[in-house]
Amino acid sequence: MDKLSQTQRHTFILNKLRKEGELKVIDISNELNVSMVTIRKDLEYLESKKLLYKTHGRICVSSPYTQDKHVEEKEFLSADEKKRIALKAAELIEPKDAVIFASGTTILQLAQVVEPKDRLTVLTSALNVAMALLKKDNIEVIQLGGIIRKTSTSVTGPFAEYILKQFSASKLFLGVDGIDLEYGCTTSNILEAHVNQHMIMAAQKTIVLTDSSKFGKRGFGKICDFSDIDHIITDSNINPRTAGQIEDAGVELTIVNI
Repeated sequence: MDKLSQTQRHTFILNKLRKEGELKVIDISNELNVSMVTIRKDLEYLESKKLLYKTHGRICVSSPYTQDKHVEEKEFLSADEKKRIALKAAELIEPKDAVIFASGTTILQLAQVVEPKDRLTVLTSALNVAMALLKKDNIEVIQLGGIIRKTSTSVTGPFAEYILKQFSASKLFLGVDGIDLEYGCTTSNILEAHVNQHMIMAAQKTIVLTDSSKFGKRGFGKICDFSDIDHIITDSNINPRTAGQIEDAGVELTIVNI
């Protein structure tokens, strides 16, 4: 590529970033045929204007760091996407299944839409999930005990972790605050992340339910590596490049149309 002016470089970077969602700094440097020093100055300027965010040798459209929000606030974010994801996830539940429902608004949607035709046993850490399931016929609910997080209405702590060691489930339906293909799955609370880790160990298969806005995001507490995931269900707003990377990694991907 011929040398571009500073303004032309900025336009090129922003257009490419909007198209792909995330870029490596070194790739931009090579493609524009300019030094890393020049690119870093360009990116620092664009970041100062709140046009992009830099993190670990990459740039992305929005801040990659999540904040802890109350479940009642998150419930209205991407609501249609979450319901469609939940409906698809419900199809994976088999007769006489024994599964784990973690916490989160997408998992709550799953609890609200699941209608088992045969007996279903659900172990959950989330009080709101348990209450939704109690209204359903044919569902036996096992509620974990522990310290209740008010923002998520879920329990954390060593007692919940100890109880999980006593169970073995066919599937874990896991909600996340962030999912990064290099770093893994995260949540905004480290204690909840620890409980989620024990859920993964107690389940034969881990299925992540996440709307597409969570990709490229990171929360404070790491739940697991990306390689620990078996299946992801998300919506059709996912970046095609990200979808391709997930499939290349050998993780099953289901995309619901929005």
